[in-house]
Amino acid sequence: MILSQKQIEEIAAAVTEDFNKFFFGTESEEVRMARATPIDQFARDYLGLQVSFARLSSDGSICGLTAYTDTEYIVEEKGVRRTLPLKCNQVLLDESFIRQGQIKKLCGKRRFTLAHECAHQILYQMESDEVKQCCNRQYSARTAYSLRDLKTHEDWNEWQANVLGAAILMPQKEIDLAAWYFIPETNNSVFPNPQPSSVCASLVISKTAHIQSSTIRRRYGHEKEYPCY
Repeated sequence: MILSQKQIEEIAAAVTEDFNKFFFGTESEEVRMARATPIDQFARDYLGLQVSFARLSSDGSICGLTAYTDTEYIVEEKGVRRTLPLKCNQVLLDESFIRQGQIKKLCGKRRFTLAHECAHQILYQMESDEVKQCCNRQYSARTAYSLRDLKTHEDWNEWQANVLGAAILMPQKEIDLAAWYFIPETNNSVFPNPQPSSVCASLVISKTAHIQSSTIRRRYGHEKEYPCY
């Protein structure tokens, strides 16, 4: 399944709208300030994913992975092979994200990696039964954000997960709402006009995550529209 930037944005809008109703209830429709998606709650409570941490590679190149059915992931380090069991709907993130002294520093990277894995799970549910069967007993490691030529189906999968993950983490509706606060000439509705500092505090749950997500959205989506086949 190959989707265009526009289609992915539409999926993200529908999913985040449903999540907001699920998580925030009637508050999701009230007059409010912009906010980021609480991705940990999105993964655990909304998608029902089990998130855990493990050492996924010797050099830190593997940030996370997810499984669509029970399988295993093999890590080879200094000639020693370790087998990590993977359960259906499980997400494994690299243990560096929760290492002492690294939690705050890597918060943005962890949030985006988790959003990326959530995106894989969402896109998998949209695949045909034939494609789902091909995915069974396979894992797919996420190696963080390098721009590819998009020649293979796996390349497309990674591009789509990057774009969808960023769009979930930073919904376009929330970006538009934040922009509304900062552009006085657009202030023609009943929303209050809070101070910019309070807007930033509300929107930016993780400043680093948002900067990274903005970069991903520019590199993988907004600069080039890929076709839908």
